Amino acid sequence: MTLDVESLFGVRGKVALVTGGSSGVGQMIATAFAANGVKVYITGRKQDRLDAATAEIGALGECHAIACDLSVMSEIERLAGALAERESGLNILVNNAGASWTHPIDSYPETGWDRVMTLNTKTPFFLTQKLLPLLSAAANDEDPARVINLSSAATIAAGAASAAYPASKAAVEQLTRTMARGFGERRITANAISPGWFPSRMNAPLGDDQRKDWVERTPLGRLGAVEDMGGLAIFLCSRAGAFINGRAIVTDGGYSA
Repeated sequence: MTLDVESLFGVRGKVALVTGGSSGVGQMIATAFAANGVKVYITGRKQDRLDAATAEIGALGECHAIACDLSVMSEIERLAGALAERESGLNILVNNAGASWTHPIDSYPETGWDRVMTLNTKTPFFLTQKLLPLLSAAANDEDPARVINLSSAATIAAGAASAAYPASKAAVEQLTRTMARGFGERRITANAISPGWFPSRMNAPLGDDQRKDWVERTPLGRLGAVEDMGGLAIFLCSRAGAFINGRAIVTDGGYSA
Protein backbone atom coordinates (compact mmCIF):
# COMPACT_ATOMS: atom_id res chain seq x y z
CA MET A 1 0.00 0.00 0.00
CA THR A 2 1.37 3.40 -1.03
CA LEU A 3 -0.40 6.58 -0.02
CA ASP A 4 2.00 9.33 -1.02
CA VAL A 5 0.60 12.02 -3.31
CA GLU A 6 2.47 10.89 -6.42
CA SER A 7 1.31 7.29 -6.02
CA LEU A 8 -2.29 8.37 -5.52
CA PHE A 9 -2.56 11.13 -8.10
CA GLY A 10 0.32 10.68 -10.53
CA VAL A 11 -0.47 10.08 -14.21
CA ARG A 12 3.03 10.30 -15.66
CA GLY A 13 3.76 7.96 -18.57
CA LYS A 14 0.16 7.52 -19.69
CA VAL A 15 -1.13 8.15 -23.21
CA ALA A 16 -4.30 10.21 -23.72
CA LEU A 17 -6.51 11.34 -26.56
CA VAL A 18 -8.55 14.50 -25.97
CA THR A 19 -11.08 15.30 -28.68
CA GLY A 20 -11.84 18.96 -29.23
CA GLY A 21 -8.54 19.65 -27.51
CA SER A 22 -7.68 22.85 -29.34
CA SER A 23 -9.81 25.13 -27.15
CA GLY A 24 -11.96 25.47 -24.05
CA VAL A 25 -12.44 22.56 -21.68
CA GLY A 26 -10.61 20.15 -23.98
CA GLN A 27 -7.50 22.29 -24.05
CA MET A 28 -7.68 22.73 -20.27
CA ILE A 29 -7.67 18.96 -19.76
CA ALA A 30 -4.96 18.38 -22.36
CA THR A 31 -2.79 21.08 -20.77
CA ALA A 32 -3.12 19.58 -17.29
CA PHE A 33 -2.30 16.12 -18.62
CA ALA A 34 0.78 17.28 -20.52
CA ALA A 35 2.04 19.30 -17.56
CA ASN A 36 1.95 16.11 -15.48
CA GLY A 37 3.78 13.78 -17.81
CA VAL A 38 0.99 12.40 -20.01
CA LYS A 39 1.66 11.97 -23.73
CA VAL A 40 -1.30 13.83 -25.20
CA TYR A 41 -2.99 13.68 -28.59
CA ILE A 42 -5.57 16.34 -29.42
CA THR A 43 -8.06 16.49 -32.26
CA GLY A 44 -10.04 19.24 -33.96
CA ARG A 45 -11.30 20.23 -37.38
CA LYS A 46 -9.13 23.29 -37.95
CA GLN A 47 -5.40 22.83 -38.40
CA ASP A 48 -4.50 26.40 -37.45
CA ARG A 49 -6.23 26.08 -34.08
CA LEU A 50 -4.59 22.72 -33.50
CA ASP A 51 -1.19 24.18 -34.30
CA ALA A 52 -1.71 27.05 -31.85
CA ALA A 53 -2.94 24.73 -29.09
CA THR A 54 -0.13 22.24 -29.67
CA ALA A 55 2.43 25.03 -29.30
CA GLU A 56 0.86 26.19 -26.01
CA ILE A 57 0.43 22.72 -24.55
CA GLY A 58 3.80 21.58 -25.87
CA ALA A 59 5.52 24.24 -23.77
CA LEU A 60 4.52 22.16 -20.72
CA GLY A 61 4.77 18.59 -22.03
CA GLU A 62 4.35 16.26 -24.99
CA CYS A 63 1.43 17.04 -27.30
CA HIS A 64 0.55 15.89 -30.82
CA ALA A 65 -2.34 16.95 -33.05
CA ILE A 66 -4.45 14.98 -35.52
CA ALA A 67 -6.93 16.99 -37.58
CA CYS A 68 -10.27 15.30 -38.22
CA ASP A 69 -14.02 15.89 -38.36
CA LEU A 70 -15.52 13.54 -35.79
CA SER A 71 -19.06 14.07 -37.04
CA VAL A 72 -18.14 11.77 -39.96
CA MET A 73 -17.83 8.01 -39.35
CA SER A 74 -14.96 7.56 -41.81
CA GLU A 75 -13.01 10.23 -39.92
CA ILE A 76 -13.62 8.44 -36.61
CA GLU A 77 -12.22 5.28 -38.17
CA ARG A 78 -9.27 7.18 -39.63
CA LEU A 79 -8.43 8.67 -36.23
CA ALA A 80 -8.57 5.27 -34.54
CA GLY A 81 -6.29 3.86 -37.23
CA ALA A 82 -3.82 6.72 -36.94
CA LEU A 83 -3.53 6.20 -33.20
CA ALA A 84 -3.08 2.46 -33.62
CA GLU A 85 -0.16 3.14 -35.96
CA ARG A 86 1.53 5.31 -33.32
CA GLU A 87 0.64 3.68 -30.00
CA SER A 88 0.30 0.14 -28.67
CA GLY A 89 -2.21 1.22 -26.02
CA LEU A 90 -4.38 4.16 -24.95
CA ASN A 91 -4.75 4.82 -21.22
CA ILE A 92 -7.17 7.73 -21.42
CA LEU A 93 -9.88 8.83 -23.87
CA VAL A 94 -11.59 12.16 -23.25
CA ASN A 95 -14.68 12.59 -25.43
CA ASN A 96 -14.89 16.36 -25.28
CA ALA A 97 -15.64 17.47 -28.86
CA GLY A 98 -19.14 18.90 -28.99
CA ALA A 99 -21.51 21.44 -30.44
CA SER A 100 -24.36 23.67 -29.37
CA TRP A 101 -27.14 25.31 -31.38
CA THR A 102 -29.19 28.10 -29.86
CA HIS A 103 -32.57 28.89 -31.41
CA PRO A 104 -36.14 29.54 -30.18
CA ILE A 105 -37.77 26.24 -29.29
CA ASP A 106 -40.88 26.79 -31.44
CA SER A 107 -38.78 26.97 -34.61
CA TYR A 108 -35.75 24.90 -33.65
CA PRO A 109 -34.29 23.49 -36.91
CA GLU A 110 -33.70 19.85 -37.73
CA THR A 111 -30.23 20.80 -38.96
CA GLY A 112 -29.26 22.10 -35.55
CA TRP A 113 -30.78 19.13 -33.74
CA ASP A 114 -28.94 16.60 -35.93
CA ARG A 115 -25.61 18.44 -35.70
CA VAL A 116 -25.73 18.58 -31.88
CA MET A 117 -26.95 15.02 -31.39
CA THR A 118 -24.36 13.61 -33.79
CA LEU A 119 -21.30 15.28 -32.33
CA ASN A 120 -22.36 15.23 -28.66
CA THR A 121 -23.84 11.73 -28.41
CA LYS A 122 -23.19 9.57 -31.47
CA THR A 123 -19.51 10.46 -31.85
CA PRO A 124 -18.44 9.56 -28.27
CA PHE A 125 -20.03 6.13 -28.60
CA PHE A 126 -18.51 5.18 -31.93
CA LEU A 127 -15.09 6.68 -31.23
CA THR A 128 -14.89 4.75 -27.97
CA GLN A 129 -16.03 1.62 -29.79
CA LYS A 130 -13.31 1.97 -32.43
CA LEU A 131 -10.66 2.60 -29.76
CA LEU A 132 -11.59 -0.37 -27.56
CA PRO A 133 -8.62 -2.47 -28.73
CA LEU A 134 -6.17 0.27 -27.71
CA LEU A 135 -7.96 0.97 -24.43
CA SER A 136 -8.06 -2.74 -23.59
CA ALA A 137 -4.36 -3.09 -24.38
CA ALA A 138 -3.49 -0.40 -21.83
CA ALA A 139 -5.84 -1.63 -19.08
CA ASN A 140 -5.17 -3.89 -16.12
CA ASP A 141 -6.77 -4.76 -12.78
CA GLU A 142 -4.82 -2.18 -10.79
CA ASP A 143 -4.88 0.62 -13.36
CA PRO A 144 -7.96 0.55 -15.62
CA ALA A 145 -8.07 2.49 -18.86
CA ARG A 146 -10.30 5.54 -18.48
CA VAL A 147 -13.03 7.04 -20.64
CA ILE A 148 -14.20 10.53 -19.69
CA ASN A 149 -17.25 11.88 -21.48
CA LEU A 150 -18.06 15.58 -21.28
CA SER A 151 -21.61 16.28 -20.21
CA SER A 152 -22.90 19.59 -18.85
CA ALA A 153 -24.61 21.16 -15.86
CA ALA A 154 -27.27 22.04 -18.45
CA THR A 155 -28.72 18.58 -17.81
CA ILE A 156 -29.85 19.99 -14.46
CA ALA A 157 -30.55 23.62 -15.35
CA ALA A 158 -31.55 23.62 -19.02
CA GLY A 159 -32.35 26.63 -21.19
CA ALA A 160 -35.29 26.61 -23.60
CA ALA A 161 -33.29 28.22 -26.42
CA SER A 162 -30.86 25.31 -26.71
CA ALA A 163 -33.21 22.34 -26.81
CA ALA A 164 -30.86 19.80 -28.36
CA TYR A 165 -27.85 20.56 -26.18
CA PRO A 166 -29.17 19.55 -22.73
CA ALA A 167 -30.97 16.58 -24.28
CA SER A 168 -27.73 15.41 -25.90
CA LYS A 169 -25.79 15.81 -22.66
CA ALA A 170 -28.41 13.90 -20.65
CA ALA A 171 -27.96 11.13 -23.21
CA VAL A 172 -24.20 11.31 -22.66
CA GLU A 173 -24.67 10.67 -18.95
CA GLN A 174 -26.82 7.61 -19.62
CA LEU A 175 -24.36 6.45 -22.27
CA THR A 176 -21.61 6.77 -19.66
CA ARG A 177 -23.46 4.43 -17.33
CA THR A 178 -23.94 1.98 -20.20
CA MET A 179 -20.22 2.13 -21.00
CA ALA A 180 -19.32 1.54 -17.35
CA ARG A 181 -21.37 -1.66 -17.36
CA GLY A 182 -20.32 -2.78 -20.81
CA PHE A 183 -16.58 -2.15 -20.51
CA GLY A 184 -15.96 -3.17 -16.90
CA GLU A 185 -14.86 -6.68 -17.73
CA ARG A 186 -12.21 -5.16 -20.01
CA ARG A 187 -10.98 -3.09 -17.03
CA ILE A 188 -12.09 0.17 -18.61
CA THR A 189 -13.94 2.72 -16.50
CA ALA A 190 -16.29 5.37 -17.88
CA ASN A 191 -17.27 8.58 -16.12
CA ALA A 192 -18.71 11.92 -17.16
CA ILE A 193 -17.72 15.44 -16.16
CA SER A 194 -20.63 17.89 -16.11
CA PRO A 195 -19.18 21.41 -16.09
CA GLY A 196 -20.86 24.70 -15.43
CA TRP A 197 -19.53 27.79 -17.20
CA PHE A 198 -15.89 27.45 -18.17
CA PRO A 199 -14.50 30.03 -20.65
CA SER A 200 -14.70 28.65 -24.20
CA ARG A 201 -15.66 29.54 -27.75
CA MET A 202 -18.93 27.64 -27.27
CA ASN A 203 -19.95 29.93 -24.40
CA ALA A 204 -18.75 33.15 -26.00
CA PRO A 205 -21.98 33.81 -27.99
CA LEU A 206 -23.98 33.87 -24.75
CA GLY A 207 -22.56 37.32 -24.06
CA ASP A 208 -21.42 39.33 -21.06
CA ASP A 209 -24.86 39.69 -19.49
CA GLN A 210 -25.43 35.93 -19.25
CA ARG A 211 -21.85 35.46 -18.07
CA LYS A 212 -22.38 38.01 -15.29
CA ASP A 213 -25.70 36.41 -14.33
CA TRP A 214 -24.05 32.98 -14.13
CA VAL A 215 -21.34 34.31 -11.82
CA GLU A 216 -23.91 36.02 -9.59
CA ARG A 217 -25.96 32.82 -9.30
CA THR A 218 -22.91 30.67 -8.51
CA PRO A 219 -22.30 30.35 -4.75
CA LEU A 220 -18.52 30.52 -5.24
CA GLY A 221 -18.91 33.68 -7.32
CA ARG A 222 -16.70 32.83 -10.29
CA LEU A 223 -16.40 30.80 -13.47
CA GLY A 224 -14.44 27.57 -13.78
CA ALA A 225 -10.67 27.65 -14.35
CA VAL A 226 -8.10 25.32 -15.88
CA GLU A 227 -7.05 24.09 -12.44
CA ASP A 228 -10.64 23.06 -11.65
CA MET A 229 -11.15 21.12 -14.86
CA GLY A 230 -7.63 19.76 -15.21
CA GLY A 231 -7.44 18.69 -11.58
CA LEU A 232 -10.70 16.75 -11.78
CA ALA A 233 -9.62 14.98 -14.98
CA ILE A 234 -6.28 14.02 -13.43
CA PHE A 235 -8.04 12.69 -10.34
CA LEU A 236 -10.33 10.48 -12.43
CA CYS A 237 -7.33 9.09 -14.35
CA SER A 238 -5.12 8.50 -11.31
CA ARG A 239 -4.97 5.66 -8.80
CA ALA A 240 -7.16 7.74 -6.51
CA GLY A 241 -9.96 7.65 -9.10
CA ALA A 242 -9.59 4.06 -10.25
CA PHE A 243 -12.70 2.77 -8.42
CA ILE A 244 -15.04 5.51 -9.66
CA ASN A 245 -17.15 4.17 -12.50
CA GLY A 246 -20.40 5.16 -14.19
CA ARG A 247 -20.68 8.54 -12.45
CA ALA A 248 -21.43 12.05 -13.70
CA ILE A 249 -19.48 14.55 -11.61
CA VAL A 250 -20.77 18.12 -11.62
CA THR A 251 -18.17 20.89 -11.37
CA ASP A 252 -19.97 24.23 -11.42
CA GLY A 253 -19.17 26.02 -8.18
CA GLY A 254 -22.60 25.14 -6.81
CA TYR A 255 -24.62 26.77 -9.60
CA SER A 256 -26.93 23.79 -9.98
CA ALA A 257 -27.10 22.94 -6.26
